[in-house]
Amino acid sequence: MNAPDDSRALAAGLFEGNLLLEALETRDRALLAPYLERGHRARGAVLFRAGEDVSHVTFPLNQTTVTLVSRMNDGRMVETATVGHEGAVGGIVSQGYLPAFSEAVVQVAGDVLRLDAERLTRARASSPSLRDLFVRYSDCLLAQVLQSVACNAVHPIEERCLRWLLTFQDRLGTPVLPVTQEMLAEMLGVRRTYLTGVIGALQRRGLISVRRGQITILDRAQAERSACECYGRVRHHFRTVLGAVYAESGAIVAVDPTAVQDKKPD
Repeated sequence: MNAPDDSRALAAGLFEGNLLLEALETRDRALLAPYLERGHRARGAVLFRAGEDVSHVTFPLNQTTVTLVSRMNDGRMVETATVGHEGAVGGIVSQGYLPAFSEAVVQVAGDVLRLDAERLTRARASSPSLRDLFVRYSDCLLAQVLQSVACNAVHPIEERCLRWLLTFQDRLGTPVLPVTQEMLAEMLGVRRTYLTGVIGALQRRGLISVRRGQITILDRAQAERSACECYGRVRHHFRTVLGAVYAESGAIVAVDPTAVQDKKPD
């Protein structure tokens, strides 16, 4: 596959649907464009498991969403980060081709772009601007993981539940979330029977409604006020480090690290 020779071709189509890729400068797009592979991933697909070499970087497109989970010996798993069209998974924090510590599972099916991890490593080495973008994103991803650990340790389950649902909504861009109670219980690391009571309490407060296979956030403003501080802290970090732009609905609609770089200290 040959690299496009027209900068407009690089901007048209190939990078659309992933905000991190859309934020690349034209010369950086040219470094990656020849090697990106488009594909579809079904819900439940495992992109990599703990202990496996991470050979590819995966960029979710549009509403495709991936969760990073830690799986226990008894089969239980707990979510540590949720990644959608604002980012990527695999070989982001490391240089790639190193054993993964966690497992990456597709929660919302859809299209992805895939890139050999070694290609990204070479591109980062040759482009300061591309390297800066991915360093910033790596920092935000790590912040999400670290805050999730703190959240799971100290905050009540109701607050944790709202934090997870709001984070999910930010990546899907819709208040109607394709989430089953079983899936949510897995992500939060609690039993389904226990979560049923939590969901019922949130419904009685008018924050969410539940139908088969979906949960709808009814009052986002109140949900944000009722969620734990972790949601706001991670969101603030994405804004100040990566230049994430959020719509009123909460959806992440753009990434603009140059806006962060251009800001002058007070």
